[in-house]
Amino acid sequence: MTALAPSDLSIEDGEFVAIVGPSGCGKSTLLRLIAGLEAPSSGRILIDGRDVTDAAPADRGLAMVFQSYALYPHLTVAENIAFPLRVAGMSRAEIAERVGAVAETLGLTALLSRRPRALSGGQRQRVSIARAIVREPKVLLLDEPLSNLDLDLRVRMRHEFARLHGQLAATMIYVTHDQVEAMTLANRIVVMNAGRIEQVGAPLALYDAPATLAVARAIGSPRMNLLPATIEAGGTDAVGVRLPSGAFVPVPVAGETGQPVTLGVRPEHLVADAAGPFTGAVELFERLGPLSFAHLGSPGMGSTIVAQLPADRHIALGQTLAFRGIAERLHVFGEDGRVLPQLSP
Repeated sequence: MTALAPSDLSIEDGEFVAIVGPSGCGKSTLLRLIAGLEAPSSGRILIDGRDVTDAAPADRGLAMVFQSYALYPHLTVAENIAFPLRVAGMSRAEIAERVGAVAETLGLTALLSRRPRALSGGQRQRVSIARAIVREPKVLLLDEPLSNLDLDLRVRMRHEFARLHGQLAATMIYVTHDQVEAMTLANRIVVMNAGRIEQVGAPLALYDAPATLAVARAIGSPRMNLLPATIEAGGTDAVGVRLPSGAFVPVPVAGETGQPVTLGVRPEHLVADAAGPFTGAVELFERLGPLSFAHLGSPGMGSTIVAQLPADRHIALGQTLAFRGIAERLHVFGEDGRVLPQLSP
């Protein structure tokens, strides 16, 4: 069984790269290969130009923060942070200096004498990070480090990671299933699916131009509406797609008539239009502060269509709404899941 398909991925010095994708897609496997916790069956891993494919984890100049904090319960915060330095045989004076500096950076100075059981979840995660960066690694690997925290702590810890990256200027590789974390923190995002790297790019580049269905599903909240359709020519020689409802959506896509495709449109790219092809009865209406979202039930779509509305729009359940899509914001994916090119005007 292949856990990770042959892949080429280059990460620049000082980058913050997030790896996202559904559970079981190979995110953690890729991170463990970089860390040396798994051995690749083929290919090479280079860090700072050095081939470390067969090197032990301790010889790769990197550190890893796990989903579980993995702190020693019988040691104090200071002793937990100092542990890798003691193993490396550093002097007491140098250990004390490094621990003090890292504790100050992460706001742990007042907690150095405490043991893990006396700490909150966010404090334990900061201790785990401190223990990783005290060795001054070239690369910091983070495997879903915030998944055990509640929402408020996750938001605060995202700020910590962003600040820490700015201070250390270290290369960070961050695995997460939360695309909001990826969009917030990363310079670049690696989207994985079924053991393959689907697309690599800046957060907004992936949001605006997903290369595959997997990327369209992974990036965006609420996620892109993905609707079954077929390619056909309209009555005035316009090329477009036909939805299961019978509605025709003009979009200049390169494909063969009758070809099954998936039409993608994000909720904010739907515009209210009584004659629009995207229509249905409101099954759920979410009012989220400055934004609202209507979930429309539409025959043959397989799922609801989500449309973004102004916060002051009053909607009743069961009310029928109709929208058109912004033409340049429509995406069409072929049967292989890859985006189809659009014809020049």
